[in-house]
Amino acid sequence: MTIFVAQKNESTTITNSNKCDAKSTLILQYMVYLQREANMCQAKRLGCMYINEMELRKETEAKLSQEKEESESLKHATMVLQNDLDWLKYQLNEKANRLQELNQQKHLLEHHISESDSVATYLEESMKVTESRVQSLKLEYSKMKRERDDAVKEARSMRIEKELTNSCAYGAISSEFSLMELEQATQNFSNALNIGQGGFGSVYKGSLRNTTVAIKMLSTDSLHGQSQFHQEVAILSRVRHPNLVTLIGACMEASALVYELLPNGSLEDRLNCVDNTPPLTWQVRIQIITEICSALIFLHKHRPHPVVHGDLKPGNILLDANLQSKLSDFGISRLLLESSVTGSDAHYTSRPMGTPAYMDPEFFATGELTPQSDTYSFGVTIMRLLTGRAPLRLIRTVREALNDDDLQSVLDHSAGDWPLVHVEQLAHIALQCTELSKQRRPDLEHDVWEVIEPMKKEAHSPLSQSFRSICSAIETATPSYFLCPISQVLQVRKVIMRDPQMAADGFTYEADVIRDWLDKGHDRSPVTNQTLANRDTIPNIALRSAIQEYLKQNKSFALYEQQH
Repeated sequence: MTIFVAQKNESTTITNSNKCDAKSTLILQYMVYLQREANMCQAKRLGCMYINEMELRKETEAKLSQEKEESESLKHATMVLQNDLDWLKYQLNEKANRLQELNQQKHLLEHHISESDSVATYLEESMKVTESRVQSLKLEYSKMKRERDDAVKEARSMRIEKELTNSCAYGAISSEFSLMELEQATQNFSNALNIGQGGFGSVYKGSLRNTTVAIKMLSTDSLHGQSQFHQEVAILSRVRHPNLVTLIGACMEASALVYELLPNGSLEDRLNCVDNTPPLTWQVRIQIITEICSALIFLHKHRPHPVVHGDLKPGNILLDANLQSKLSDFGISRLLLESSVTGSDAHYTSRPMGTPAYMDPEFFATGELTPQSDTYSFGVTIMRLLTGRAPLRLIRTVREALNDDDLQSVLDHSAGDWPLVHVEQLAHIALQCTELSKQRRPDLEHDVWEVIEPMKKEAHSPLSQSFRSICSAIETATPSYFLCPISQVLQVRKVIMRDPQMAADGFTYEADVIRDWLDKGHDRSPVTNQTLANRDTIPNIALRSAIQEYLKQNKSFALYEQQH
C-alpha cells in the first residue's frame, strides 16, 4: 500500500499528457503487486505445509523408532521366556526322574513296613500278654501291701490300745464289783429289772452299795464282747465330761460295766414317745444338740489321744432326770493314733462297724475312722431331732425341703413352734455335717459350736430351768453316787463329795466324814454294818474327776456348796 501511494504521488507531477499512459502503468503495477502478494501467500502456505509435513515425519519416525525398540524388547523377552521354559522343562524332567526314584523307594519302604507291621503285631501281642501279667502282679502286690499296711496299722493300734488298757490297771475305775454283788443288786438278773437288750448283751437296773445303777452285762461268747468291755473301761476311765455317761465300776469276772442310772432312757425312745412319754420340746432338743456337740468336741480334742465314738445315734444318747443328755456305749470307740501316711488322727480297721443309717460312708468304704466320722453321725442325729423321722433317706428329704424353702413340712411339730431361723441354721449344719467327703464337713469347735451355742442361751427350757434350781439340784439332779453314803444313811444334809475316799468295804465316802466316823471308834461299815478289814482309805481319783466336771458344768451347785 505504501509503494502504491508513493507511485501515485510521483505520477501527479507528470504532465497531463501522459495521464493515460500513467493509468495503464498503474494498473499494470497494481496487477504485479497483486501477483506478488498472491505468490507470497502461496509461499507462506507452502512453508506451513512443509513445516507440518516435517513435524509429521518426525512423529512417524519417533513412532517407528519406539515400535522398533518395543519389538526388540519383545524379542528379547521372548528369548528369555523361551530360556525359562527350557529350564522348567529340564527341572520337570529332573523331578519326574526323582519322583520315579521316590516311588521305587516307596514301594521298597512299603515292603519293609509290611514286614515291620508283622513284627510289631507279634511284639504288641507279646507286650499285651506281658502287661497283663505285670498288671496282675501289680494288683496282687497292691493287695498284699494294703493288707500288710492294714495289718500293721491294726496291730499297732491294738498294741497301743492294749498298753493303754493295761495302763488303766482297773485302778482308775471307781469301784470293782464281784459277780455276787451284781446278782444281789439285780435279784439274780431278774427279767423284771431288765431295762435294755441288744446284740451286746443286757442292761439291768439295780441297787448296788446303796446306789441305784445300770448294770451292763456284755456277751462273753464272742471276742467282740470282751473287746467292748476293755474298750469302754479304757476310754471311760480316762475321759470325764458332764455329757458323757459316768462309769462307776466294773466286774471283770462277768465282763460287766456299772453306770449311773439315767431315768429318762434313750433319746431314741423319747423321740418315739415309748411308754406314752411326752414329746421333747424344741428347747430341750436344741439343748441336747449343744450338749452332744460339746461332748464330741471334748472327745476329739482329748490328749494325748483323741477319742472317736464311732456309733453316735439317738439310741446311744441317754437322758437324766433333768433331760440332760449323756453320750453312752463306747464299745466300738477308738483312741486315735496319728497316721504316718496322712499325718492326721485316724484309726484303721478292715471290719468297719456301726449303725448303717448313721455310719460315715468314707469309714464304711475305706475303714478309716476319723473325728469327721462322728461329725457325719451328728448331722443325721440333728435331722432326727428336727423331724422326728426315721433316718432312712432322711438326708435327701431334708435337703429337698430346704431347697424348696419348705422345712415346715418336715418338722416335728409335736416339739412346739420351732423358731424358723434356728430351724434353717440347724438344717444347714446337718447337711454340711453329712457331706459325703469328710474334707467338706465343718469343724465342730469352730464352725458348728459358734452357731448352736447361742441357740442354747436363747432356747431356755422351762422344764430344765425348774429342775436346775439350787434347792432341787442337791436332792434331785445330783447323782446319788456323788453324795457321801454316810449322809444318806444318817439322813442328814446331803453333801457332794469333794475328796472321795474308798474304804475297805468298797464304798466311797467324803474324806473328812469317813475319818470322823473311824476316829469315833467305829470299826464297822456305815453302809453294810459289816466289820471293816482295815481303817485305810484310797483316793477315788476317777469319781473325783467326775464330780469336778459336774460342779464345773453346774456352777450354781458349787456356789450353794460353798455357802453351806
